[in-house]
Amino acid sequence: MRRPAIATAVAGTLSVFLPAHAALTENLTTSVVAMAMGNAVTADPPGIASIHFNPAGLARLEGDSESIHNFVASIRTSASFKPGPNFDVGGWRDDPLSNTSTGPVRQVMYVPGYGMPGWRLPAVAVPGIGMAWNKPGSPWTFATDSYMAQAMSLDRTTDPNDPGQYQGRQLQIQRLVYASPSVGYKYSDTLRFGVSVPIAHAAFVVDTNMRFPNELLGVFGQLQKGWCPEDGGNIIDVFGFGVCGGGKDGMVSPFKKAANMRLELTVPFDPTINLGVLWEPSPKFALGAVFQSGSKTHYTGSYVFTTEPMLRNFVRGMNASLLGPIAGAVLGFPSSIPAVQKGNMSATIPFPAHLQVGVKLKPVKYIQLNVDASYARWSDWDALRFQFDQSVKLLEVARLYGIPDSGKLIIPRGYKSVVNLAYGLQLNPLDRLSIRLGYEPRKTSVPANKIDLLAPLPDTKLRSFGVGYRISKNLDINVTGSYMTGKFNTPANTSCNMNCNTFLNVIYNPYAGQDVRGDIHVRYFGFELNKRF
Repeated sequence: MRRPAIATAVAGTLSVFLPAHAALTENLTTSVVAMAMGNAVTADPPGIASIHFNPAGLARLEGDSESIHNFVASIRTSASFKPGPNFDVGGWRDDPLSNTSTGPVRQVMYVPGYGMPGWRLPAVAVPGIGMAWNKPGSPWTFATDSYMAQAMSLDRTTDPNDPGQYQGRQLQIQRLVYASPSVGYKYSDTLRFGVSVPIAHAAFVVDTNMRFPNELLGVFGQLQKGWCPEDGGNIIDVFGFGVCGGGKDGMVSPFKKAANMRLELTVPFDPTINLGVLWEPSPKFALGAVFQSGSKTHYTGSYVFTTEPMLRNFVRGMNASLLGPIAGAVLGFPSSIPAVQKGNMSATIPFPAHLQVGVKLKPVKYIQLNVDASYARWSDWDALRFQFDQSVKLLEVARLYGIPDSGKLIIPRGYKSVVNLAYGLQLNPLDRLSIRLGYEPRKTSVPANKIDLLAPLPDTKLRSFGVGYRISKNLDINVTGSYMTGKFNTPANTSCNMNCNTFLNVIYNPYAGQDVRGDIHVRYFGFELNKRF
């Protein structure tokens, strides 16, 4: 009975390190002007930032130009836990996480070529610079830009008892475009085309503690309590399967911390391609479309598993008994689990393709309305694939559940592709002044039965306000502030990535049987200076 209990626990180990991309992180930190317009700019691409939103917009630029931009963003997320009706995990009812809430959240950053500096920041600032070149009278415009195409950052390391530690003490996912060779072509006065090739450095870092509350583990822990002496095994157990051989530290509890896992993966060179078209038959109307190819990004990096005494002592006790080693050999269990196991690994984590179309309406000179519809293929995240450089001892225990190769793991995700709408309003009360308002109701790509604290991504609403001012013929500035928020309520046993309490919940559920309520808030400030030569 002991073996299925531990196998259940360990088979869920690697399902905790799944990134929190989804619809939330798209276009949040890419362009100051686009953010002010709710990212509804496909039919009116903003200058050099057209590289991302619609490279056909580059063909509207005349002469040489430069764009210096910076953004500051903070992400705050919280969760609270309350025992669900008739809370019971295999006879255990005293979960120390019951009626608690997560604590302070800060941001971290990944510096390409260096790694994680260890700074905990109230917000993250990321500068960028773009340049464009157009020979007077030429239909061709060439450009490049650097910007953050995608970002998610959480740090819960301040409080060692933070209940959020079991689904991410630290999470850093970023996609930094450091070069983006691009070209826009003016086919006629009304029709333009563009192509860009963003080249990105991507980083994926997860540090999380783990525990495995499930019915089977709880039942076995209760049997241990009744069978095993507090100070160790008994003579009958020694001639059996070693149920008590792990001593006091090897006593199973569904609520104990079982292990810690840290993954650090990067890809230094990951190009994609953006294709855009822009049709402007009149100043009052325009249509635009962009296709961003995405990629099957192949990460490489390192992993460290630190296993607590509970699991290590269990395996040691089993192998110190008469029948335990025989049963372990038949099932392919490890002879021991090291306190620390580290090595190199790789993973394929798709960066989904994205399609966005938009319309610009300008009924009068001083008012402009933009409406966009976007679609990203997050359904590509049906499963994520991870490859280790050696057999992971914890995964060897999971062979009982049909995982024959403990050197690799395929994790189902079940995310979905959705269509999102975005709206932008621009007012020009003065020739030099632009006032921008944006609204973007974002449908999440994470179904309600897949949500967890590593992907705390419910439906959200983004509201933005921005101002643009033309200082001179060749110089203008743009400033934007925005706020995005969303809430989720996940009753017990409704998300089997977080709080299912079943007999064999192989998928990781550290908050089994708990009602989980949470929210997320993103605050953004951006500044941009555009200069023409």
